[in-house]
Amino acid sequence: MESQEQPRLRSVVSYVKRGGRMTVGQQRAWDTRWPELGAAVSELEPGPIDFDAWFGRPAPVVLEIGSGMGEATAQLAAAAPDVNYAATEVYEAGLGQLMLRADKLGVTNLRLLHGDTVPLLRDHVEPGSLAGVRVFFPDPWPKKRHHKRRLVQPAFVELVSSRLADGGTLHLATDWQDYADQMLEVCSAEESLVNRFDGWAPRPEWRPVTKFEQRAEEEGRVSHDLIFEKH
Repeated sequence: MESQEQPRLRSVVSYVKRGGRMTVGQQRAWDTRWPELGAAVSELEPGPIDFDAWFGRPAPVVLEIGSGMGEATAQLAAAAPDVNYAATEVYEAGLGQLMLRADKLGVTNLRLLHGDTVPLLRDHVEPGSLAGVRVFFPDPWPKKRHHKRRLVQPAFVELVSSRLADGGTLHLATDWQDYADQMLEVCSAEESLVNRFDGWAPRPEWRPVTKFEQRAEEEGRVSHDLIFEKH
């Protein structure tokens, strides 16, 4: 029934597969920590993930899409021990580095998913089950001919919103102005979401400033946050 309710998303991926081997430490994290903390989206059993069982407790679930090298993700999970924090990423090295960072901070409320977010949300996340979804600095695909590859499109936002609980939030951030404008337009057009602010949200103090964001600022790009709520 879910496939009838959700729009069929285009098979255009929002990322480009990058090469590069894992470091010794990242590989060690995969060998020792991944069996407990991680799961491949392509290998999940049919149906929704039982997050309570996976985390070993009932708690609000926040999903971060595209955790990169985990610089912000580990800190965010550590700062919210009462939340079951799940993060998705397509790059193995990034997940390996995130596991290293999480262990260093003593994080226990983090689980990782390797693979594409669309099938994860569509096939393995129960509607109305997420307290929040975060998409921080997704690939901007700055060339106009590549804009179709951007993650934040109407069908994707509709899918995300369907997985949010009432009162749940979709939090976006980008340092590319035209992508920020697109995010604002797309999310404002989704009838099930309402902007918590009049346009851009104030930059939350709790969102860590990463090296990536610092570099963007040095290059003259201003970061914008958007926070929409499911109603």
